[in-house]
Amino acid sequence: MSQNPTPASNDEGLSDAEMNEQKAVRLGKRDRLNAAAASPAGGAYPVSVPVTHTIPAVRAEFGQLEADATSGVTVGLAGRIVHLRNTGKLCFASLQSGDGTRIQAMVSLAAVGNESLAAWKDLVDLGDHMFVAGEVISSRRGELSIMVTDWKVAAKALLPLPNLHSELSEETRVRSRYLDLISREQARTNVLSRSKAVASLRQTFTSLDFIEIETPMLQTMHGGASARPFQTHSNAFDTELFLRIAPELFLKRAVVGGIDRVYEINRNFRNEGADSTHSPEFAMLEAYEAYGDYNSIADLTQKLIQDAAFAIAGSHVVTWADGTLFDLGGDWDRIGMYDSLSAAAGVTITAETPLADLVALAAREGIEIDHPIHGKYVEELWEHFVKGDLVRPTFVMDFPIDTSPLVRGHRSVAGVVEKWDLYVRGFELATGYSELVDPVVQRERFVEQASLAAGGDPEAMRLDEEFLRALEYGMPPTGGMGMGIDRMLMALTGLGIRETILFPLVK
Repeated sequence: MSQNPTPASNDEGLSDAEMNEQKAVRLGKRDRLNAAAASPAGGAYPVSVPVTHTIPAVRAEFGQLEADATSGVTVGLAGRIVHLRNTGKLCFASLQSGDGTRIQAMVSLAAVGNESLAAWKDLVDLGDHMFVAGEVISSRRGELSIMVTDWKVAAKALLPLPNLHSELSEETRVRSRYLDLISREQARTNVLSRSKAVASLRQTFTSLDFIEIETPMLQTMHGGASARPFQTHSNAFDTELFLRIAPELFLKRAVVGGIDRVYEINRNFRNEGADSTHSPEFAMLEAYEAYGDYNSIADLTQKLIQDAAFAIAGSHVVTWADGTLFDLGGDWDRIGMYDSLSAAAGVTITAETPLADLVALAAREGIEIDHPIHGKYVEELWEHFVKGDLVRPTFVMDFPIDTSPLVRGHRSVAGVVEKWDLYVRGFELATGYSELVDPVVQRERFVEQASLAAGGDPEAMRLDEEFLRALEYGMPPTGGMGMGIDRMLMALTGLGIRETILFPLVK
């Protein structure tokens, strides 16, 4: 992105000079409103206005009013002016509520008088928040309207709105989400969909007797995932701290303490690249189920996502923003990582395949690996050969042991761990484990990770003595999962990650 982006308001098609001129005119109107106010609580920004109804409520109650009819009901409502037309003795404005619902306001000489009508024409602009009071009527053309008898500026807009009849640039949508929300129905729908989906997650967990807790975001040692952390300094404790990359190690402490079904929905931070599926700051769900394993936690994950789809769409078939229908219903496929890679590459690859063979295959395919180990080659080759073809939800099962230091070894296959990744639309949506609960083996894995870190791997985990101490008190067999909330919304809406995050981080 540009370091010096064009101001978002220029989506109105105005030069900076024209924008400044319009702002100066509106500042003059603000001054006149303030000068005419009886008290500081009035003017261009009154502390309150006497709203009796919302625009959606008026539409719901009077939406069937016949053309050129009156209701006999007086209401007071407020909204933002998104259309304004001033004529001689009758002015029209379209007021929009926060959810995008609109209603027409009619300001006539006969109803408000000459002085009020003149003030409306002088002081009111597109973008202003307005309070209007009057009778609910239907115009001659059948448009639900308020015949205004009283009005007040609720908040003066000093900058003009973008042109609501043309698309905002992606740059403006991301940088100035408030303009996106004002002007685009899809932006408002995205916020509503996310809210419904997260509420559904909590409802599903509650129905299954899971308990939601909060774990620290500032940590003395980063862990729970292979990722680069953000680092900061605490003046109070005079120590280096990390923004968490995952809540895993603290949630497992809760399981040790007897909270058998636990989850958290909160923010994670990873000091890595940003693209269509990655953001440095993102919302994360992690959950742990004592006496479960990676199979039961896969069942749980499928239910969570399907319930969220139903909350948004009323069906397991969701409609993406581009109109595509995407079916999240039924039981999702489960495929083995090694088996699917072997089939796609045309050569048998197992946990015992020599590293030299993997290096040769990667070189032939033009794949370069940092910090080469068996597991990283297998995973990179799998992404190269298989990942792009996974559109329907698919659990990819059984990963290499050396890239999954927190996962229990497979119950029947040596060199493999009981881990799955869930892929939807070709991207990873969630991951699940049969958790490693043996503190002796866990220490060995941490030592191996520390060796990789000493060798320069910035994503390797550090040895966490406090977590190991917790495990030594005994952790029951447990299934665990993690899922990006933003990526779940990508699967449910078909949008990119910057559209599913309301205020994404940008340069």
